[in-house]
Amino acid sequence: MKYTQNTLDKLETIPEQSGYVLRYERGTFQSGYCILEDRKVVVLNKFLQIEGRINTLLELIPQLDINTELLTDDSRKLFMDVIARQESGIGN
Repeated sequence: MKYTQNTLDKLETIPEQSGYVLRYERGTFQSGYCILEDRKVVVLNKFLQIEGRINTLLELIPQLDINTELLTDDSRKLFMDVIARQESGIGN
């Protein structure tokens, strides 16, 4: 996976299309993010560079309650790639 702004933008759309609000805030996050389940808000560390943001989203997305029916075809394909990546252990 390429570490570009385009890749980051595509990854950000997955939780957004499933009803999550993505926010970049500063703070002391253990792993670069914080999930507020009751409000479907994901807070990412704003001090991460593009590579860190992408890696954080790759780690985070499989943990979210993503409704694939709400995703566009492109987002659904990327979501399935992220899940397959996690299951195969790529990047871990």
